[in-house]
This record gives sequence, C-alpha cells and structure tokens, in this order.
Amino acid sequence: MNIVTGSTTALITPFKNGKLDEQTFAALIQRQIHNGINAVCPVGTTGESATLTYEEDKRCMEIAVAVCKGTNTKVLAGAGSNSTAEAIKAAQTAQECGVDAIFSVAPYYNKPSQEGLYQHYKAIAESVSGLPFMLYNVPGRSVVDICADTVIRLFDDVENIYGIKEATGSLERTIELLSRRPQLKVFSGDDAIDYPILANGGAGITSVTSNLMPDLKSKLVNLALAGDFAASKEINDKLYPLNKVMFCESNPIPIKAAMYIAGLIDTLEYRLPLTPPSLENMKQIEKVMKNYEIKGL
Repeated sequence: MNIVTGSTTALITPFKNGKLDEQTFAALIQRQIHNGINAVCPVGTTGESATLTYEEDKRCMEIAVAVCKGTNTKVLAGAGSNSTAEAIKAAQTAQECGVDAIFSVAPYYNKPSQEGLYQHYKAIAESVSGLPFMLYNVPGRSVVDICADTVIRLFDDVENIYGIKEATGSLERTIELLSRRPQLKVFSGDDAIDYPILANGGAGITSVTSNLMPDLKSKLVNLALAGDFAASKEINDKLYPLNKVMFCESNPIPIKAAMYIAGLIDTLEYRLPLTPPSLENMKQIEKVMKNYEIKGL
C-alpha cells in the first residue's frame, strides 16, 4: 500500500457564475505541483464539499487525478459524510477516479458514540479495500471527537487505515497517539501548529494556508522531516500572522478571499450559506498578505 505523507493542500473549490470553474481549478493544482506540494486534497471541507453536488465532487477528483498524472504530486481526496452510506459512495467514487488515497471527515451533526464512529469508519474503509485511508478529526466543525482509543482501534483492526488528520488543536493528542502507535501517520490539520506536530513525530500536514503559500509550506515540511527543526520552526513562525488571519472567519471564507486578492482566482464566489468576509476582515487579510511574497499561477 503506497501511502501519502508530507505536505498536502486542502484545495479550495473555485466557482464562476455559480458553477465549478474547472480551468482555474486545474491551474491551481498545477501551481501546487510546481511548488513542491506532495499531495493535493480536492473536495475536503476547505473545498466546500458540504455544498458540492455528487457530480461536482467526482469532477473535482477527475481533474486532480488528470493534472497530477505523471508528476510527483499525489491526490488525497475527501470522502466524508454524516451518512455512512453516502460516505461509502463517495469513497468508491474516489477509488474509481484513481485517487492515491482518501481522508474522511468525522460525521457531523449526528453526534455518534465512539462505537458509532468505529463502525462508520470501518464500513467506509472496508468498502475501498486496498486504498490508503485517513481519518479526519475536526471536533470544532463536526461536534464529535474521534478519541485516541477509537483511532488506535481502527488503526489496529482495519488494514488500509494508516493515519489521521488531527485538527483538534491539541498537541497532546498527537503525542498520545504516537506514543501508543509510532507507526500511525499523524497529519497536522491546524496550520499554526504544523511545526510542533512534525517535531513530535507527525508525518505530514494538510494545510489551508498552502493554497496561498505552497512554496513555504512544502519547504517547512521537508525541513522538519529531514531533521532541520530550527529552519522549519523559522518558517512556521514567519507564517503565523498569515495562518491566524486565515481563520478570522469560518474556513474557507478567508483563504478564498486571500486567493482573490492575490489574483489566483478571478471571482470571489462561495456556496450559500457561506458569504464573503466582512469589509473589516477583508482589509485585515489584505494588510497581512502584504508581508509575504505570493507566487502566481
């Protein structure tokens, strides 16, 4: 099983006149490849997956696979839902599209028990046997925490579950998981603590900020995984103001605004119920961005 690790980007989904902007989406992925990102993550929560149609989900994955073909950049696609049956369908669609691996967000709203989470993930992963599978823990959005015991149980019991994207904001959780299962691949799901997670044994990151700064994010990860922690920390510290402002409103509102300001997307469109940032936050994003060199398409 060829697992995905390293620097990965939680891709935004660009829209034009309410529809998926396929040309821009492909160009954004090409930019990620050129800047050394190890994998792109289409149709995750940053990609507004909750409001994409099934057809749009599939099309995003198809484009990502086509653009990354023949390169060193892999496709780690989102395949999650609060319905286990729908998540299975999404995972099987991803597998049919030829992605390299999938990650699946914890089911939101239902508030399942830990046993429910175990059965949910076991069913999805076993439906795509052989395809590398990552859990995605983000209690702030899903209102449920995949506890360490459940993560370890899934890792031990299900062959293709190899890692977890940890977006609890807790460094202690990463330390606990890796102290108990050193082989588990833990990804940072919080941009501000990428370096600390990598320095404590993390295997990669899934970044929002790398939509904007893939060059620095890929370098940060490469340095940390090579053992140059001082240089990696320097980049993490440099990016802190940008990482912070990227969450001044609900993700992906600020990162899409930043991409628009930088000229990386032509239109600033979201799917309702998401709307553009307030004028005050738009100005704050623009102000922070002036401190960084942002490479174009």
